[in-house]
Amino acid sequence: MDQEDDILDKTVAEIQKAILNDARKIYSEKVIDHFLHPRNLGTMEDADAFAKVTGPCGDTMYIFLRVKGEKIVEARFMTDGCASTIACGSAITELAKKKMINEALNITELDLTDALEGLPESSIHCSVLATRTLREAIGDYRSSEEAKRVAKGYDT
Repeated sequence: MDQEDDILDKTVAEIQKAILNDARKIYSEKVIDHFLHPRNLGTMEDADAFAKVTGPCGDTMYIFLRVKGEKIVEARFMTDGCASTIACGSAITELAKKKMINEALNITELDLTDALEGLPESSIHCSVLATRTLREAIGDYRSSEEAKRVAKGYDT
């Protein structure tokens, strides 16, 4: 049984290596790294902001933000998407963290693509999905802050 396990382990390792070599023909090392080791993956309890957006390809991204004094102190994401969508979710949350809300709102698809050292043309929609989801989360934050001001009786 140990010999069969060794053969299976070696076969799996060879297949994984071949897949990774093929991926390197299409994706930058940054994209591969963010896909294999996504940063900020997961949900967030008591988030200050949340957005869920489904892209034209059917991938859905969720972004959660924690904000203190108009600064994004934590950003997390979830997705049911492909490798490019996972990489974009990981990178957009990294770009947004520690930025003021207005700065994060100005992160563009080009900024995200540059941070990932490029995306294939067929995956550009993933960067659009990630930036749109971030913008909608920021919109959710602004709406909730406005509602709090109104509830306290402040002028709008």
